[in-house]
Amino acid sequence: MKAIKQTKVVRSIVSHEGFADVLTNHLTEEKSLHSTLHFSENDVIQNFSAATIVNIPTYLTVQINLHEHITLQPTYLQYINHSCNPNAFFNTTTFELIALKEIKPGDEITFFYPSTEWNMTQNFVCTCGYKNCLQNIKGAAHISIETLINYKLTDFIQSMLVTQ
Repeated sequence: MKAIKQTKVVRSIVSHEGFADVLTNHLTEEKSLHSTLHFSENDVIQNFSAATIVNIPTYLTVQINLHEHITLQPTYLQYINHSCNPNAFFNTTTFELIALKEIKPGDEITFFYPSTEWNMTQNFVCTCGYKNCLQNIKGAAHISIETLINYKLTDFIQSMLVTQ
């Protein structure tokens, strides 16, 4: 059996944002948002708003209906990365970021991209490491209803499932 060498991820703080720090990974240069506070399930982590509303999505927008996508305000929320086992949810009806489970200081805050995105503008292969990782992330339109019912979904995504 061959041993797998574990590489320690070196991160540094880019900015302090009250409840969280933006960190950068020195290996990949990717940024992530890590909690500095404790949150319990269903806690409101942060209210957010639309800095801009556009009809053409980008990798930084969040879909709020079929033809509208928002850039997030405060902008540091854009550093919340995807996970197939998320600990946060963007409620685009109430404009609240909600804890889906306990989040401890130091935990990366993550959300399930298809919970807000019907068809993603930039598909990717997920490497979250979750035992039920979906691997190919393309948006909710490309995931079975049987799988999606395991996730908290925005009102918009739920309405799209009803029309399918």
